[in-house]
Amino acid sequence: MKNIIEHTRVHIFRGLLAIIPIALCALAIFLLYKLIDEKVMVFVNKFIAIQQIPGMGLLLVLVCLYAIGLVVSNFLGHQFLKLLEFITTRIPLINTIYGMGKQLSMGLSAVDQDKQAFKKAVLVKLSDTGLMVPGFVMNSIKIAENGEEYLFVLVPTAPTPGSGFVTVVKASQTVDPGWTVEECLKAIVTVGIIAPPVTKKV
Repeated sequence: MKNIIEHTRVHIFRGLLAIIPIALCALAIFLLYKLIDEKVMVFVNKFIAIQQIPGMGLLLVLVCLYAIGLVVSNFLGHQFLKLLEFITTRIPLINTIYGMGKQLSMGLSAVDQDKQAFKKAVLVKLSDTGLMVPGFVMNSIKIAENGEEYLFVLVPTAPTPGSGFVTVVKASQTVDPGWTVEECLKAIVTVGIIAPPVTKKV
């Protein structure tokens, strides 16, 4: 009897683990449809009568985002964004909200191949005991006197890699584990549950 109960418990748990990703995907699709697709179509129909087709609202949002991306990619669009930022950062409360949004945007741009904020994923040695933390190389400088290289490394906090602190360390105090920026981001966001393979000796 005990074996039957244990067998049942184990397989129920396995079934739960199998259904969680599917349920999350279904929930995400439902929320996208309810919160974006339907709302966009209601708004558009105030101006233009369009047949209600599931997914049309999301498609319109994607088209608009693509158009905005094209605009801000050119010189005039970039200058407009700088002007908007200049004005926004001088308005109380709004500047705080804008700053949070910009920080999130910078975090997301880390996986943008065209404009990558994080140059490389590294492990920063904190001491001789072997304790290391993951970080992202933002920039590098060389000391004129001896040519020694120093790295500006963002050490993020989990599970929000857009926040953390910047430290300047010697290049010799870092280890390249061979991870991509995206692999390291996944590890931080999931607090190590999805860990990238170490492809180089650390």
